Amino acid sequence: MLSIFTELADWFTYTLLGLSANDKLSDALHFFIEDTSKIFFLLVVMIYLIALVRASLNIEKVRDYLASKNRFVGYFFGAIFGAITPFCSCSSIPVFLGFTSAGIPVGITMAFLLSSPLINEVAVLLLLSLVGWKLTLIYILVGMAVGIVGGILLDLIHAEKMLQPFALKAYHSANPVTRIDKRCTATLTFRQRHDFAKQELLDIVRRVWVWIFVGVGIGAGLHGFVPVAWVESTLGDGQWWSVPLAVLLGIPLYSNATGVIPIMETLINKGLPLGTTLAFCMSTVAASFPEFILLKQVMTWRLLAIIFTLLLASFTLIGWVLNAIS
Repeated sequence: MLSIFTELADWFTYTLLGLSANDKLSDALHFFIEDTSKIFFLLVVMIYLIALVRASLNIEKVRDYLASKNRFVGYFFGAIFGAITPFCSCSSIPVFLGFTSAGIPVGITMAFLLSSPLINEVAVLLLLSLVGWKLTLIYILVGMAVGIVGGILLDLIHAEKMLQPFALKAYHSANPVTRIDKRCTATLTFRQRHDFAKQELLDIVRRVWVWIFVGVGIGAGLHGFVPVAWVESTLGDGQWWSVPLAVLLGIPLYSNATGVIPIMETLINKGLPLGTTLAFCMSTVAASFPEFILLKQVMTWRLLAIIFTLLLASFTLIGWVLNAIS
């Protein structure tokens, strides 16, 4: 389904404009068109559908279930959902907004948001052919562990208090019964549910559309300019400091898990240690500037700093461990 956005970008960049596929400018333009169209599609569809469901069902029961004794199950399923959904870090954000406005605990939502960009089925298949099933399994478990542990920690510090006011308000008033004239949702017509979902969608899109263009624009400008040769020469000896340095180098760059696998393959084939390579690639995928620019629209700087620090520490620790065992 999502391949239609690649085809749209192909048509616009290479057919309509007639640009060369090997040109860096055309590569950046292709990236921008593909990601912005995909993100807006996901934003519209996911927010509308989730809001429509909220107006039809008592989401409070789901929220209470996940927030009570089954919270750890919720973290696990949030990470599982993140792992099986083919979203990059930026396109995961519309789903995050939908979960937040549905009143799902922030820790569970963050388990999804942190796991989703790190793992997808294409990346798993590529990794299988590149490093074998054992290291691929380690990568999957690591990606899920980052999401689960991150979700637990963020719930422990009550991270929902650090959402932007509109997101916090949506989180606390998630039950549509209290938002639609206090009427029983069972009596609402489809038209009333549609109006509720449409208004929810418009409210969120008005707040984030500019930042989608800004975030993806930065990502497009950086896409294709990964300095592979320099990374190889700087990080190839496996010193302890090379892992945190690799994490820091990955931050300004941006790619999804699928797009970063060819870079990973090149670095490993050139002799870069596996842990250093994974730390660099995970930082590129899950701790990028474009993602944090978009997240700033729903989170305060304090929460962003906590998530950022958590990710950098996790990737560094993962890199050290994998270098030690490989």
